[in-house]
Amino acid sequence: MLEVARAEGVFFYTPEGKRYYDLVSGVSVNNVGHANPAVVSAVQRQAADYMHIMVYGEMVERPQVQYARQMAELLPEPLDSVYFVNSGSEAVEGALKLAKRYTGRHKMLSMHCAYHGSNHGSLSMMASPEGDTWKAPFQPLLPNVEYLWFNNFEDVQRIDEATACVLVEPVQGEAGVIPPKEGYLQALRKRCDETGTILIFDEIQTGMGRTGSLFAMQKYGVTPDIVCLAKAFGGGMPLGAFISSKEIMDSLQSNPVLGHITTFGGHPVCCAAGLAALNYIIDNDLVKDVERKGKRYEDALKDAPHVLEIRRSGLLMAVELGTSDKLFKMMSLFKEHGIMSDWFLFCDTAFRISPPLTISDEEIDDSCRIILECLSTMDR
Repeated sequence: MLEVARAEGVFFYTPEGKRYYDLVSGVSVNNVGHANPAVVSAVQRQAADYMHIMVYGEMVERPQVQYARQMAELLPEPLDSVYFVNSGSEAVEGALKLAKRYTGRHKMLSMHCAYHGSNHGSLSMMASPEGDTWKAPFQPLLPNVEYLWFNNFEDVQRIDEATACVLVEPVQGEAGVIPPKEGYLQALRKRCDETGTILIFDEIQTGMGRTGSLFAMQKYGVTPDIVCLAKAFGGGMPLGAFISSKEIMDSLQSNPVLGHITTFGGHPVCCAAGLAALNYIIDNDLVKDVERKGKRYEDALKDAPHVLEIRRSGLLMAVELGTSDKLFKMMSLFKEHGIMSDWFLFCDTAFRISPPLTISDEEIDDSCRIILECLSTMDR
């Protein structure tokens, strides 16, 4: 167990002063790096102006309005209505409710080996390869939930006129970074259009530049009906959102009124932090270098000892070692040598590389040097 005393840029430090490369970024949260001055300043300014005042929706708070306007301008049409919440799990919960309310249907589909959160609704949408290990202690969960296999074109036909929504990560994260096959997301979009089904993208891990586009939907050329955001969306503060068209979102206003409500969702300090992080990404054009930086890692590590495969979308990557024994040995070596990495919820044979998008070429090369040293000592 490591204790963190402070963090800056791509590094964190223990109380004893030992430095670690952070190649996890809080699971793709700290895209603009730790203690980013722009984000810290925004938090301090907003905290001095006001923090929580009233339940979200009862009055207009400027950071919410500014951030929602910016998101509506950056997302493809018709995604122009933002509902702020506190986390990714809550964003998924809100999206599921919205899909059921808008369609009047009850059947919901998600993907095997997908992770969407730990609340009752989001947990219901998870199908672990180990069966019900994750869900059994909490049954009964939501009914009428079925699971497809990601990248399986035949499974797409299971979407029918009874289906309220299909929930999918455009790149599967906790499965061990599985990008979509060519045409797969397009096939989902087409089938959902044919059946009147709501297509929900979980971009909680892929959003805010992680895959080499500001949003993975832009990289892969498919626009969902609802997108869920969190993690880097808050700039290091707890913030999430589900975003849709005004037409769809307006269905939460009646039958019943207050169809979805939150006290702290869109907290002004969190919105100020998220907006500052987004503006930092845009102003410094961080996204344009993400693919190149990811390839720099891939080229340095792909022929290393014990590396069987590298799966990658931008700066979200899994380095496959083939066995959990090797993976856990690497974790010990990383801890000794100053690297923070981890494995994936449904893939304990690969280690994660998802550093802050601000990482420099020199820092990439130096962290690769340490990783290669660890790989070369695996057999000793």
